[in-house]
Amino acid sequence: MTKAIEIEGLNKSYGKVRAVKDLSFSVDRGEFFAFLGVNGAGKSTTISVLCGTLPPDSGKVSVLGNDISSGLSKIKESIGVVFQDSRLDRALTVRDNLFFRGALYGLGGKELQSRIDEVTELLELGDILNRKISRLSGGQRRRADIARALVHRPELLILDEPTTGLDPQTRQNLWNVISGLRSSRKLTVLLTTHYMEEAAGADRVLIIDGGALAAEGTPLELKNRYCGDFIDLYGVSEADAASLNCRYSRIAGGYRLQVPSTAKATELIIAYPKLFLDYEIVKGNMDHVFLAVTGKKLGGENEAERGKRK
Repeated sequence: MTKAIEIEGLNKSYGKVRAVKDLSFSVDRGEFFAFLGVNGAGKSTTISVLCGTLPPDSGKVSVLGNDISSGLSKIKESIGVVFQDSRLDRALTVRDNLFFRGALYGLGGKELQSRIDEVTELLELGDILNRKISRLSGGQRRRADIARALVHRPELLILDEPTTGLDPQTRQNLWNVISGLRSSRKLTVLLTTHYMEEAAGADRVLIIDGGALAAEGTPLELKNRYCGDFIDLYGVSEADAASLNCRYSRIAGGYRLQVPSTAKATELIIAYPKLFLDYEIVKGNMDHVFLAVTGKKLGGENEAERGKRK
């Protein structure tokens, strides 16, 4: 079976600034793939190349078995994109936006109406379908954005920071919809996000830094490789914590020990049973992974992003 996405040796520069540097990765069909990096790391440039809105300087890129150099029209028919900034026409209603989007893909008549009904039910748009985009809340616009990307039933859905600024309940509702589509349609999803808990639910994660591949693997592989586990140990003195020969920091009521693996945590507990009377083991999360890999927190801007705007 062909891959949903195959990128080999992708390079893209803006003047003297190399935004993407010899990037290679692939995404299986039906996979939920998280693509992470700080602002300006090269994520949006890579997505623009995938969508055919930006030509690569060099490298091979194919989407759903179609090379972007020769099969761009087929690619555009098969992907849906939810951009960071809404692409909805604010002067039109939600229904009109969906109608015109469907028409661009050659849909019409009863078939188009059926598709609009489908995404309306899926994303609970019934109460806002006849309202202008300009009069919607942020969460309502985001639901409409996703409906717009799904109305032609794409095989690949690209979500570029889709939940930024949304309240927790709306974010969860949107992910429930995406999860349902992945299950029912085997939809492939490529996600960029600044919410690490969303990336933790992906099948695989790729971290890009300075335009180049920095790390790749399942969330569990990355957590084990880059940050190990933590033991929150309560009711002990600092001397007790120091005696365990681990890096530690103070927390409320005790100390947090950093250990390379769950196996090492188990060894310590067995070796020092009198100290481990009140504790819990916490696996490192994707925030820890990202910081360990890049030395940065998500957010901010680098030279590539500034160079792109010049």
